[in-house]
Amino acid sequence: MERIVSENIDMYSPEVQEMSDSITQNWTEQALECYYINCNCKECSISRGNYSFICQMPKVIDTLLQTVGEPEKERKTA
Repeated sequence: MERIVSENIDMYSPEVQEMSDSITQNWTEQALECYYINCNCKECSISRGNYSFICQMPKVIDTLLQTVGEPEKERKTA
């Protein structure tokens, strides 16, 4: 199943291409939260922190899905 979540995300910024390799090698707790809320920034715990950066998590999720695959269902945390 190929799922690209970033296509319909308003805050997704494709022009920002640099991402740390460490966040695209395995499913982190934050990546899992983002995946299971379907990258809905209004439901994200980080967005409530009013950080001043453009979220790159949809791009991270796309990369994880392509390289690692979907997360194991029992790891669902959100």
